Order: sequence, then structure tokens, then C-alpha cells
Amino acid sequence: MEIAWPFDQGPRVAALTTHQVLNHGLPILNVVHYSEDEDWAFTCGTTDADADARLIAMEEALQIDPTIAEIADLPIGWGASRTHIGGPWSRYESPFA
Repeated sequence: MEIAWPFDQGPRVAALTTHQVLNHGLPILNVVHYSEDEDWAFTCGTTDADADARLIAMEEALQIDPTIAEIADLPIGWGASRTHIGGPWSRYESPFA
């Protein structure tokens, strides 16, 4: 049985992540659903440097960490964070989204 795609953006739509998530295996601990363009960011929380930003497909983010599906219903303009994979997500209205 195939699982329905959980996000409001398609699997091949670009999303932001970091070099640290992609190349060093850091966990996705912060998520933002931007209000400006409805894009998503899946980051480790260790950097906000432009040089560390990377583009991936939404489906790649879900492959890296399937537990992000738990916050696929995050409203536009909101963020979520946690302290570790498997930990509870804290949702908040994001001033940066």
C-alpha cells in the first residue's frame, strides 16, 4: 500500500537544508514553512550561514528523516523544533517565515 504524500508542496519541489545535514549527517531539528513562497526549510539548527545552505527536493528531506512527516501539517508562516530525532516537536508562529 502506497502512503499518501504528506506535504503541501510536491515531492520534487525545492526545499532548503544545510551542508551539515547533507554531508555530516546532522539531524533535522528545525523546520520552517515560509509564508512568502510556501517553501520549506529542514535544518540542523547549528548554522544560519548562507554558505551552508543547500537545495534539495522535498522527497529527499523525507528520505533523510521520515519523522519530519509528523509536522507536514505545519501551517504557512510557522516553524517547529525539537532537541533530537524522535523527540516531540514544538510548534511556533515564526517571525522569520
